[in-house]
Amino acid sequence: MGRTMKTDEALKQDVEQELAWDMALDASGIEAAVKERIVTLSGRVPGYAQKLAVERAVERVAGCRAIVVELSIDPHPGNQHPDADLAAAIMVASRWQAGLSGDSVRVEVERGCVTLIGDVEWGYQRNTAEKVVSRMRGVVGVANRLNVRNSDAAFEVAQHISAALARRAQREFAGIHIDESQGVVTLSGTVASLRERRAACGAAWATRGVRAVVDRLAVQ
Repeated sequence: MGRTMKTDEALKQDVEQELAWDMALDASGIEAAVKERIVTLSGRVPGYAQKLAVERAVERVAGCRAIVVELSIDPHPGNQHPDADLAAAIMVASRWQAGLSGDSVRVEVERGCVTLIGDVEWGYQRNTAEKVVSRMRGVVGVANRLNVRNSDAAFEVAQHISAALARRAQREFAGIHIDESQGVVTLSGTVASLRERRAACGAAWATRGVRAVVDRLAVQ
């Protein structure tokens, strides 16, 4: 039996209710519009971490095919810090983060926009560094320019990604095709939700030997 798709109006109501339900969010400055199951978010949020949290909340709502983010960041006065102080705080946080080594990550900050530069050994370290920065107060944007140095694919990368997805829920990821070449993994096919799409990309990034992930997945 095929699934009944939500109308755009029903999906809009679900998105608004999810944003209002999540106590970690201040959704008072956010507006949601839906057309052909594509959700467009506009308005203001107080920080980059809130912006990401809003996206994650909408991903949880069944029926979303894609998200267009048009949110601007308007930090509360108490969350604004000089760029030099923010850069120093990021470097300290990175050194204390498990999985990140020494001075592998360099930081540039301009008006709260953070650029990560350098080399890391594995893909998961690249993502970890971005997560550390994204959660810090005063950050209004993140550009991740970290390179993954180790592309040692001593085993079949595609097979290990496929096995990782199967361990999570084989039926959910049955429509995914995985191609790998010299550490670059391309995911194509279909998934049932935006959340599953992010989970598939996360599993690929966490696999040894992966230097980059190309996401060509479509949400049914």
